[in-house]
Amino acid sequence: MADSLRSIPRTDDLLNDPGFAVPVASLGRERVKAAIRQAQRLARDGAITPADVRATALANLPLAGPCRVINATGVLLHTNLGRAPLSARAIEAVAVAAGVTDLELDLATGRRGRRGRTALAALAAAVPAAQDVHVVNNNAAALVLAATALARGREIVVSRGELVEIGNGFRLPDLLASTGARLREVGTTNRTHPRDYAEAMGPQTGLVLKVHPSNYVIEGFVSAPTVADLAEICRQAEVPLVADVGSGLLHPEPRLPHEPDATSWLKAGADVVTASGDKLLGGPQCGLVLGRVDLVELLRGHPLARALRADKLTLAALEATLSAEETPVQAALQADPAVLLERAWQLAAKLTAVGVPAQAVSTTAAVGGGGAPGVDLPSAAVAVPETLAVPLRMGRPAVLGRLERARYLLDLRAVVPTEDKDLFAAVVTACK
Repeated sequence: MADSLRSIPRTDDLLNDPGFAVPVASLGRERVKAAIRQAQRLARDGAITPADVRATALANLPLAGPCRVINATGVLLHTNLGRAPLSARAIEAVAVAAGVTDLELDLATGRRGRRGRTALAALAAAVPAAQDVHVVNNNAAALVLAATALARGREIVVSRGELVEIGNGFRLPDLLASTGARLREVGTTNRTHPRDYAEAMGPQTGLVLKVHPSNYVIEGFVSAPTVADLAEICRQAEVPLVADVGSGLLHPEPRLPHEPDATSWLKAGADVVTASGDKLLGGPQCGLVLGRVDLVELLRGHPLARALRADKLTLAALEATLSAEETPVQAALQADPAVLLERAWQLAAKLTAVGVPAQAVSTTAAVGGGGAPGVDLPSAAVAVPETLAVPLRMGRPAVLGRLERARYLLDLRAVVPTEDKDLFAAVVTACK
């Protein structure tokens, strides 16, 4: 027992541990010391082992502000990790926008200008197929605005196979019903035909909604009309077609041939297309509204638009994202599996050299974030002992991987190459 107590880490040693540097700087030395002493008491009482004191103390520390995380999960757009990381250009733009800017001022005339006009101009230039564009605070807001402005007190015709539920129990039909519109469900879960829409439409139809089920795939005996099919039906009935493209692609992506994009759907005849900004576009959280000038103007002028508008930081980040040569999401999507495996070998060799059991392995990554379901991305990872999962997650920066076959895999598909040095240091620190 005495030997066990002697092995409890000393307070000063832990306070000087690199893993506690960020908590000490953000929370203060005394608060960190209190958490360490509490963990030491648990070890003396036998509730935890001396080896668990460090991780327990870190776990008991309150987090101050957002914590940097190295995304080694193999999921490019991890919703729990904030989805798309911003490009360097977007980060710089946010820093400028955090101060005083010309958000609603025309510097040339000294008069009030259109809010976010340069961001809107960049979006319009990025999607020439759209007659007009608007930005709100997320894609759900874009759908709410469209449903409220076009179908409040009227019907929304939508396929039963597209009434999706996404993360945290959020259901699309509940969102649409909250706007005061009535849902007119057509077809079945697996098969909906153009005639189902045509037969359901009438004087009470406010809009037809096409939703890309971006977080799941139904295979087998399935059928669904194309956007072009629906556009022709809607044109004849003089009813707007609103299409939720899902994961936010603005143009076709060769690596994701089955993922729809805003440009293609607009060209196919959709009157309004909505999309997310923080998924495959690689920008900040926002909702993009693209389409016919009269409809976009109607949505922009609706009273609800004020409550759903994007803030100045979002507009700045969006504009910079649209002008960036490559976003981190694009880089991760286009990463060469051979290069990833070489990085994994180098990291594993360095870790092995300092006594950390590590192995480079080939793996499979995913897009995530409600995009490209079922698409496997060849990747590579560093496999380390599963016992490192908690200390890595509690480190600073935190490192999140995935457990697989009693190993903790640190997948490199979404890890920026410049983070390899930090990833190595984090694993070494977690082993202490």
